[in-house]
Amino acid sequence: MSQSLIERVEKALDTIRPYLEADGGDAKVTEVTDDGIAKVELLGACGSCPMSAMTLKAGIEQAIINAVPEVVKVEAINMAVEE
Repeated sequence: MSQSLIERVEKALDTIRPYLEADGGDAKVTEVTDDGIAKVELLGACGSCPMSAMTLKAGIEQAIINAVPEVVKVEAINMAVEE
């Protein structure tokens, strides 16, 4: 049986997890919606870091989209969105 979408997204996260952990943070996939949005929870220092938006877009989102083409966007469920 093939891996679930969430398992594949977690595996993609594993490729950048050492970099997150080096700065005292981590990320966990909470769901992947039917329209291809992966929702992640930023953990530890990543949840409060002022650079977390850049980490999410340049690191986490790119790693996931490159490894799991079904995902079109990554959103953090616990990050304040700057308008």
